[in-house]
Amino acid sequence: MIMKKILSSFLVLLFVLFLSNNSNAQYVESSTKAEIDASIEQRAKLRNSSAFKNYPVRNVGPVVMSGRVSDIAVHPDNSRIFYVGYASGGVYKTTNSGNTMTPIFDHQDALGIGDIAISGANPNVIWVGTGENNSSRSSYAGAGVFKSIDAGETWTYTGLRNTQHIGRILTHPTNENIAWVGSVGALYSTNSERGVYKTTDGGKTWDKTLFVNDSTGVIDLVIHPTNPDILWAATWEKDRKAWNFKEGGNRSAVYKSTDGGETWSKSVDGLPQGNFVGRIGLDISQSNPDVIYAIVDNQFEMKEERENDSDALTQTSFVKMSVKDFMKLDNKKL
Repeated sequence: MIMKKILSSFLVLLFVLFLSNNSNAQYVESSTKAEIDASIEQRAKLRNSSAFKNYPVRNVGPVVMSGRVSDIAVHPDNSRIFYVGYASGGVYKTTNSGNTMTPIFDHQDALGIGDIAISGANPNVIWVGTGENNSSRSSYAGAGVFKSIDAGETWTYTGLRNTQHIGRILTHPTNENIAWVGSVGALYSTNSERGVYKTTDGGKTWDKTLFVNDSTGVIDLVIHPTNPDILWAATWEKDRKAWNFKEGGNRSAVYKSTDGGETWSKSVDGLPQGNFVGRIGLDISQSNPDVIYAIVDNQFEMKEERENDSDALTQTSFVKMSVKDFMKLDNKKL
């Protein structure tokens, strides 16, 4: 009897806290592009005026640890050279098959990496999209797209600051000035800086060629191996909050372009439809480009065979329930 009273009191306390948090919760707006630009500028000023700016920093451990790898890009002509992007650790380069790794992105505006792309036309041209492409609570926003023309020795910011999270970057196989970027967009809020962006001048300017809505971004892109005018894009509709993650929506889909990413059409036949279609990953067969693979995160609820209990408690039962009604509930029902 005593244990029952203790349990009931504890549940009442949790219930009251739940109602209090929901009634007092406030929506926090995402940082604007101007605010992000100002913070990056302030960081640069502090770094340049630091008394320790000429003192090198070295890692003293621990060394036996890892982290999320968001992408690996291998040199097209020399497999001993490749680049590794980390979720919050920047970009590392190796020239000896990974025996030694050198950080090459530590002094840029963001260390969260979404994707790395090596130009097929010139492997010295490296593109890096910042902002991890996963949607974890520990996924941090980036600061746009960066480009190197000397194999990672130096970097130039090319724009798309407020895309925040980059899903994929593609490069043209014969023209190093053409690239496509798939932007996932802001993680915890809506924003319009998401979709597919294309540059034809090496990143000096960008055109947004595919936009669905302000909660649907592009998580993946693939290109035809012999015809760069044909591309596919995977869109992902989601809603991430600190207390919830809606991982799918009816705008999660596959789009195709036959004019180099200038225009896009939605592919429908054979693909799941509805509010529970989640993240989609794409790949194309190199031996038969007519074959496209799509791996779909299925968020559809599994139907359970159980007795029909119209009086059963659900997550939403407590939203409008009073404390008095809550106290009347049977412990077994809880």
